[in-house]
Amino acid sequence: MKSVLICLVLVFAPAVASAQKIVILVRHAERADGGSMAPGAEKDPSLSAAGVARAETLAAMLADSGARAVFATEFKRTQETAKPLATRLGLTTQIVPGDDTKVLVGRLTKSHANDVVVVVGHTNTLPAVLKALGGPALTIPESEYDNLYVFIPASRTLMRLHFGVPTK
Repeated sequence: MKSVLICLVLVFAPAVASAQKIVILVRHAERADGGSMAPGAEKDPSLSAAGVARAETLAAMLADSGARAVFATEFKRTQETAKPLATRLGLTTQIVPGDDTKVLVGRLTKSHANDVVVVVGHTNTLPAVLKALGGPALTIPESEYDNLYVFIPASRTLMRLHFGVPTK
């Protein structure tokens, strides 16, 4: 009877990603082009002044997070958002293809089990990463740059926080 109960628990228990104790997901900060999708717009813009300030705020906010790895996509805006934090933590930002969630999740699982990690992505890539890690569905509006999501894979807990840019 006991073995049947154990088997039932294993069969019906939700699959939980065997990676990280905490995954912090954040969208890149504000783009210099204001997010323009117009013909002729730059395909890989840097951050705006507000975006640079937001990246610095993120670095200050997560300086004591215990993060052991910082990931960003191949685009300038994600790398520029991640750089102040990675620098502050003495880490090198690990670049992953934005369109290949499997590569990122594979690296998280293989190289950063039981670590706190930060993933800087986009409105379309972060929901895919969260889903691949066993998290809930997520929609990030194009107009929002101040969301920070804290996901705990073991319990599938997702917390949404907001972080602003300090005014002078």
